[in-house]
Amino acid sequence: MGNIFLLGLSFSVMAATPQDLLKSYEAQSSKASPARGEQFFNAKHGKEWSCAFCHENPPNHDTKHIVTGKVIKPLAPSANPARFTDEAKAEKWFKRNCNDVLGRECTAQEKTDVLSWLMTVK
Repeated sequence: MGNIFLLGLSFSVMAATPQDLLKSYEAQSSKASPARGEQFFNAKHGKEWSCAFCHENPPNHDTKHIVTGKVIKPLAPSANPARFTDEAKAEKWFKRNCNDVLGRECTAQEKTDVLSWLMTVK
């Protein structure tokens, strides 16, 4: 009788970092502008809300969603290390929130600028 050995293969999936996402967005747009990102975050874009309306400025603490009352964890990666570590999750929330604020999806440049600014928030 032969011995049967089962090999347990372990695949490590590297989590994205905010820096990884920023590089990805910059590859689809131009260089990031944190100043432009902060301006975008605080401005209304033809709809009722701005990003800061729910996330506040600086977005480095828990807030509550104005409609649902649900707690929103800090948006700044310095205050919430889990932020922008999952590309699919980041895309889901950019899509949803940009639609609420802009009435459309954010462009790669808008994401680049906002994320670059959020990475500067302490």
